[in-house]
Amino acid sequence: MATVYKEFIVEADAARVWDALRDFKAVHTRLAPGFLTGCTIDAEGARILTFANGLVAREMLVGIDDAHRRLAYTVTGGQAVHHHASAQVFAEGEGRSRFVWITDVLPDAMAAYIEPMMAQGGVAMKAALEGRSASAPA
Repeated sequence: MATVYKEFIVEADAARVWDALRDFKAVHTRLAPGFLTGCTIDAEGARILTFANGLVAREMLVGIDDAHRRLAYTVTGGQAVHHHASAQVFAEGEGRSRFVWITDVLPDAMAAYIEPMMAQGGVAMKAALEGRSASAPA
């Protein structure tokens, strides 16, 4: 199984970053606007995401752990045999957070497609969480 690991510092308080991350149904407006262009919720509670590149993915919430500021989800119905991801927020002092996003995927070859998507998503998330546009310099 391949693992894609992304970690970045956010110049924003961990509680505020966590509040945006845990809002599962508003990921397209609060966490990664621009990278995600739409989010609808299906009858089973899964979010159907539309990405800026046209990709559509169905993600089921696995769990939200408020005590550890961790959210886990799985992608269903795509090309991957297995796709599980988690994101977690850590306080890094006043007004600063560390965002850790990990995806495990099978087959391993899917990592080559997922890694650049996660890199783009990370840029969009950092920008949104810091209150700037993704095209603005970091």
